[in-house]
Amino acid sequence: MRLTGKTLDYDVLDVFTATPFAGNPLAVVHGADGLSDAQLQAIAAQFNLSETAFPLPPTVAGADYRVRIFTPVTELPFAGLPSVGTALLLSARGRLPTGDVVQQAHAGLFPVRIKDGAAWLTGDTPVVGERLNATELAPAAGLTPSDVDTTLPAGVVGCGMHFTFLAVRPDALARAVPNADEIQGQVVGRGLVLVSFDPAERHARMRMFRVSGGEDAATGSAALALGVWLVDRGLVPADEETGFRISQGREMGRPSTLDCVVVASAGRAQRVVVGGHAVLTASGQIRVP
Repeated sequence: MRLTGKTLDYDVLDVFTATPFAGNPLAVVHGADGLSDAQLQAIAAQFNLSETAFPLPPTVAGADYRVRIFTPVTELPFAGLPSVGTALLLSARGRLPTGDVVQQAHAGLFPVRIKDGAAWLTGDTPVVGERLNATELAPAAGLTPSDVDTTLPAGVVGCGMHFTFLAVRPDALARAVPNADEIQGQVVGRGLVLVSFDPAERHARMRMFRVSGGEDAATGSAALALGVWLVDRGLVPADEETGFRISQGREMGRPSTLDCVVVASAGRAQRVVVGGHAVLTASGQIRVP
């Protein structure tokens, strides 16, 4: 059987890991200039990954490149993992320089630093939203009220994309199971983020259940939002730059590592950066729909 008709080159990367078949897989499809929204969406649905990225020439001043990001069902204005993975791939292919570049997304312009085999993405303006009842959210993760950390209020935060955060006890994280009906009924934003944070180690274990269904092995935009949440809940200094590390995906058998920096002033996050590595796992051609 042979591939016929017009084709596009693609790569699949595992992002937020240096180990093949860990992290979160991302498809990057090249040369999609001129394709319709419906064609781009059909390609993303075919890959059926958390996100598929289409790097394109920029259309606004100040941007070095543009990325359109699709889930299998819709286009996203911004997402962290495709931003990190696409920047690393384009740099490795000689299409972007190392150092500081600017990515154009539907949500605006985002600074990216490519250095030492990693890419560092600066998120959008930090936002702290409504606080929610932690015990009422527990069933959305298949947990009981005794599994949540009620000393840390649940709530909505964002740094480019909004998520609902729920602090849980360390032993409860692995037992969590998404309840789709509860998530769709209670969760604000893209998904429910469960987090267990160790302030002494500056280390978070995290899981993210999407409102659209399923779980992410690594979520860059949720990592950015976590920085906002940590400052607002008083878990990191209120007037300093703080680095912290996130482990995600272990329960899925796809361990991921996301390194972050949050800059805070007067008890509010001012800027959050997420960084990580990626490894190429597949390359090929896909037929144009």
